[in-house]
Amino acid sequence: MFDVTGLGACASDFLGVVPHYPSIDERVRMLELHRQGGGEAATAMVTLSRLGVRTSFVGKIGDDELGRFVIREFERENVDTSHIVTQEGGSSIFAFIIIDKESGRRTILWHKGIGPLTPEEMDKEFMLSARILHLDQHEPEAAIAAAKWFKEEGKMVVLDIDTIDPRLEGLVRSVNVLIGSEVFVRNFTRGNNYFKAAEDIASLGPETVVITLGEKGCLCRSGENAFVQPAFEVDVVDTTGCGDVFHGAFIYGVLQDWRLREIARFSNAVAAIKCTRVGGRAGIPKLHEVERFLKKAKPRKHL
Repeated sequence: MFDVTGLGACASDFLGVVPHYPSIDERVRMLELHRQGGGEAATAMVTLSRLGVRTSFVGKIGDDELGRFVIREFERENVDTSHIVTQEGGSSIFAFIIIDKESGRRTILWHKGIGPLTPEEMDKEFMLSARILHLDQHEPEAAIAAAKWFKEEGKMVVLDIDTIDPRLEGLVRSVNVLIGSEVFVRNFTRGNNYFKAAEDIASLGPETVVITLGEKGCLCRSGENAFVQPAFEVDVVDTTGCGDVFHGAFIYGVLQDWRLREIARFSNAVAAIKCTRVGGRAGIPKLHEVERFLKKAKPRKHL
């Protein structure tokens, strides 16, 4: 039924742009205020949908206005929501994101007033109707169960991970593609040698390991092949959701059966375009926009 199903957190993001990041006890007037859908795997599904891929999302919301907003945002982007679970009396996840206008960097404050998604709340047959499963780290029990189902069927599992958690180590061993941030790599391996870190992570089971490096691009490893793919030069407005969008674009490249370096270049481009607008989703491009960007884009010099 679907090319990709995402499983994880879905949220409402309130995004405030400030002229500078405030100090404690300082009062700063926001220059802009926006509201968008958010969440790691959720935003990856929106990215894939805009690129023309059939997607669905499985997660949990509360029966509140925030949850209804999440559903509306998914439906507007043609992401299937038929198996999102609603918790009666729950408060859906929301985040307030402070964006520094000068640098485009952000600080995220978030709240969750719902319980975890459990394996019993998921429809196994529905989940397995997808070709690829994309996970974030926010529903570990459900993610471990779903990854097991997909692995038993010989289907691909992609994991987006930022923080180390003892519950997630088994999940790392069961995925085909792991995409981690610099923070995850430093915490997981206790070091800053990213090539060695990718090798160590790959030894646990993932066939492909990708480390997102922000403005430096990304490091990719598959088998004995390892390389850094530089990011692109753009005027950065906001980095919110940059990694989430990268993950969606990476999965798009996998679906096209591209070579790893081509996938990395495409993913960097999609993430770069996203950074030119406020929020995790407003700047997500459609495929023709990415193709046009790649014809003239200049890679950043190594930092």
